[in-house]
Amino acid sequence: MNKRQIPVVVLAGFLGSGKTTLLNHLLHRSGGTRIGAIVNDFGSIEIDAMSVAGQLGDSTVSLGNGCLCCAVDASELDEYLERLAGPAAGIDVIVIEASGLAEPQELVKMVLASENPHIVYGGLVEVVDAAEFDATRERHPEVDRHLGIADLVVVNKTDRVPGAERERLLDVVRGLAGRAAVVAASYGRVDVELFFDRAPVGERVGQLSFDDLRDDDATADRADGASVAQDGDAVVLPGERAEGGCSGHAPHLHSAYESLSFASEAPLDPRRLMALLDSRPEGLYRIKGHVDFGASDPRNRYAVHAVGRFLRFYPEPWAPDEPRLTQLVLIGSGIDVAGLEKGLDACRADAPHTADEQGMWGVLRYVQEDEETAEADPEA
Repeated sequence: MNKRQIPVVVLAGFLGSGKTTLLNHLLHRSGGTRIGAIVNDFGSIEIDAMSVAGQLGDSTVSLGNGCLCCAVDASELDEYLERLAGPAAGIDVIVIEASGLAEPQELVKMVLASENPHIVYGGLVEVVDAAEFDATRERHPEVDRHLGIADLVVVNKTDRVPGAERERLLDVVRGLAGRAAVVAASYGRVDVELFFDRAPVGERVGQLSFDDLRDDDATADRADGASVAQDGDAVVLPGERAEGGCSGHAPHLHSAYESLSFASEAPLDPRRLMALLDSRPEGLYRIKGHVDFGASDPRNRYAVHAVGRFLRFYPEPWAPDEPRLTQLVLIGSGIDVAGLEKGLDACRADAPHTADEQGMWGVLRYVQEDEETAEADPEA
């Protein structure tokens, strides 16, 4: 079994919030990361799927930028997850764009209930239309519940809302979203690092992506070469200016979130780390990297994957000449970076050569039971 499982991100939001625009942004700013996009469209004509694919052909298409798009009914989800997550597909991340009338909680349950060993839940991203938010809540009061279960909330179209009203709106959304990270955006532009890791340069296999053929900064505001969105958002044409940037330059998307890189040559104490993770603060969206627990488990390092409330560890044997250290990256919005760093520093083990036999129990709660046996079974 591949311990680096493919994250499956559920992208939800009511009609017109800008989900397709955001997905197109991810597709064309992927940096070579191969994205499998499952579009759960509503109606007999799959407008959103055709928009994402950029053509009017079959509902399953392969794009030149290395993206695969499937227009499916929700009942077919597991079948398409199997297709996209297979090693032959070479997909790095799967994004499910839910219908504007779909119930995101049900899609999340389907992903979590999947027995596919190649995938891992990548979080629920809820997109809201800033200009229509109050009216949407009035028509669809269930939006409050959707925000309450989200891992990341993208408040889109903030360019259409005056400054004071925008701050009021963001405060309301943060109150409804609870622990979720909340990021403001225009034209669906969010930093892709919030969703997935870019493929390392030189490791891409297959066709060149659009990013290989154009300068990243000079064309970030252009819509030529990208699909036209059909989800109610405006399209930024060549030469037009997006909010937050100057003409010909990309807005500074990274200003919407904070990140912390943490490294430690000393092993971490499993009890202390789990106490920190179990009480992780509001707005902390992603945690990735690997942890050395020292004598508590000298055989393995533990890869960690956390998104919102979801957390999982993957034991991996140390390579013979691999330096033993912990390396973590934490990403969120409105997080206390200094406080998190102080908390991680406090997780360093005082006595790294003394094993705590019961200390790993908290970690093992987040390891799949069949993790080790599945690798030995080629049919798993």
